[in-house]
Amino acid sequence: MNGRRLVAISPGAVERILRTNLLRRNLSVIRYCYHGTEQTLAEGTLSVTDVQHTIRRSVSCSGIGLHSGRKVTLSLKPTSAGTGIRFRRADLGGVEIPATVANVDRLHYSTALSRDVGTVETVEHLLSALVTLGVDNVIVELNQAEVPIMDGSAASFVYLVHEAGLKRLSEPRRYLKVQRPVSLSRGDKRIALYPSDHFKVTYSISFDHPLLRHMTRTLRVTEASFIDEIAPARTFGFLKEVEMLRRKGLALGGSLDNAVVLGDTGVLNNTLRFEDEFVRHKILDAIGDLALVGYPVIGHLVAHRGGHELHAAFAQKLLEESEAWRVVEVSSTEAEPLVAPVAEKVPAPLAN
Repeated sequence: MNGRRLVAISPGAVERILRTNLLRRNLSVIRYCYHGTEQTLAEGTLSVTDVQHTIRRSVSCSGIGLHSGRKVTLSLKPTSAGTGIRFRRADLGGVEIPATVANVDRLHYSTALSRDVGTVETVEHLLSALVTLGVDNVIVELNQAEVPIMDGSAASFVYLVHEAGLKRLSEPRRYLKVQRPVSLSRGDKRIALYPSDHFKVTYSISFDHPLLRHMTRTLRVTEASFIDEIAPARTFGFLKEVEMLRRKGLALGGSLDNAVVLGDTGVLNNTLRFEDEFVRHKILDAIGDLALVGYPVIGHLVAHRGGHELHAAFAQKLLEESEAWRVVEVSSTEAEPLVAPVAEKVPAPLAN
């Protein structure tokens, strides 16, 4: 397979891994390659790192699209510094779609990107895992238009990155550090980003359902906290909406194997992974959507009743309000990194 490793990850396998805490034990350390030598770094130590990374080797997995219901193969492939995260449609002759706000397309129940003749849907879970685990540059090759849903969480993608390993590159990693608050409101939905010395998310949700009247969670996002507390949280939906979605050509691949489904009074799945799994998944989505600004963020994200449309609109507004943030690099000598401005004028995010 030309050096590419195929990783078999079924929803049942992910469930067994999570039940036995293997995800925590095996994935709370991330492999890095320094000058050809693999080192294992302690969990959480590279939440902010000084250089860019790609993956060490190509890996692949297969699954179905949540909305299309079609079988799809996804491959992660190494690439050079400065490339960013790019989706490549192998079935369309290699059309590439950079993961940037400029390429945001449809935002109905997932985040989709498009460029030229190419489209890729349901990118948020994968992006959330890549940006949090420090994968700055990677080609995501697909043979269909939708990222596989796997078990509905980001756990499979964390496992995939673990199998690929990380390779240190020579270019500095740049961060978007918030200098003053930026906010956006649409009716009773709101989102804001505040200055902070690290990346933190506070999210609250409220639905007309007995299990979801109000739920909130705050988390400092590191590799370790993401792997343990956010990555396993699955997407969710309401049974009463399933038929409506399918009439619109959505959720055709949805099942109890890849989503938490709520009936009128409770959860149809056997069990939840966390008591507040729903709001944890919203944090997962927000991290993935915010990755579309093109830089990892240093700031405190606060959202209430958000969704993909609000997340994407906020990412666009954040880039437009360039006086509210600076692009910075990190000193490699600091344990709690100090940030230094790259230049007096803020450069544009990664190019399309």
